[in-house]
Amino acid sequence: MNIFNSLSISLNALKANKMRSFLTALGIIIGVAAVISLVTITDGAKRMIENQLTALGGKSLIVNSGPQTKTGRSNDNALIKPLTSKDSAEIRKLDTVQYVSEILDTTATVVAGNKNWFTKIVGVSPEFTYINDWFPSRGTFFNNYDVENAGLVAVIGSSVQSTLFGNGNPIGQKVRIGNFTYEVIGVMDSIGQTPSGKDQDDLIIVPFTSVQKRLLNDNTLDNISVSVFSKDDLKPAKDQITGVLQRTHNISPTGENDFHIRSQENQINTINNVLKIMTVLLGSIASISLIVGGIGIMNIMLVSVSERTREIGIRMAVGARGLDILKQFLAEAVILSLFGGLIGILIGMIVSQVASVITKWPVSVSIFAILVSFFFAALVGIIFGIYPARKASKLNPIEALRYE
Repeated sequence: MNIFNSLSISLNALKANKMRSFLTALGIIIGVAAVISLVTITDGAKRMIENQLTALGGKSLIVNSGPQTKTGRSNDNALIKPLTSKDSAEIRKLDTVQYVSEILDTTATVVAGNKNWFTKIVGVSPEFTYINDWFPSRGTFFNNYDVENAGLVAVIGSSVQSTLFGNGNPIGQKVRIGNFTYEVIGVMDSIGQTPSGKDQDDLIIVPFTSVQKRLLNDNTLDNISVSVFSKDDLKPAKDQITGVLQRTHNISPTGENDFHIRSQENQINTINNVLKIMTVLLGSIASISLIVGGIGIMNIMLVSVSERTREIGIRMAVGARGLDILKQFLAEAVILSLFGGLIGILIGMIVSQVASVITKWPVSVSIFAILVSFFFAALVGIIFGIYPARKASKLNPIEALRYE
């Protein structure tokens, strides 16, 4: 008997008990649907986090003064040489660099009318917004002209806006920082708190030259923020920046650097590794349903062998071999498993799309996940169908015919 005859007989046997066949495949359906949906949703979460990290500095480098130590800080003040605008100007000339922003921080009490607030003052260049993908939700950001002239213009965070101006329109209003009066030209989009609870919207952003000349009377920089064209440019850019700063700081290639460069690449790789572990863990947990489904198939097939013992004996009596019986029952187990796999894949895809709509995550079912799930569904059918099929094939035809 060829394979097509075995499949035909198996399909007819399964059709004769449609409800039992469906309930038998239910475990596989749930298992495959769980694997597809969990792996797909986790992959969507991974891509969303990657996109957010990229937007928040995944393509950026931070140049700090002082040599790098195990703690990330220099403990030798003699080795710390301040960064200056000359350094940032040289970095801007590099072909791997897209944007550069000088960074200079301080704190001050800000006064608006009869209200005052102690907050962080951050001096930057206009490219700061592109590096951090952070733009004003109202008004505008200052330009290079304001930087060149140490302009008295300010862009405030949303927390500062609500504290000093309430529900009023802050655009065009005046705030006093130190001995100087600044005009509010924009309000930054709210980005909320850090994981540690720090309010990232509690700040005022002004031209870095205004901080240098008007607030601190200091021409140095705290650090330099650099954005590259793509993540592949991070290492070349880091090497180029190192070479530039060694030249501007008169450091030999073998000497100890008085600066260090940090990136978020390590943090991104760490998060990706965690998400990969989560994907494997969730996939493994969901795969338990496949094993449970396989056990269900084996149990039902054993029941089927007992119920059809006389049928098996008749088939053997008219010439069917043990191998033919084995192929028939094994085919039934595989068909049940594949049927459950197909339904499970469809349900998993639907669940993934619904989850995408609810969570707004970029979810898409990969062909690889579908093929792997389908393969394992077939494998479960084979593994858990072998024992019942072997038991059926080894029945004694005479005893089988006598079975009531």
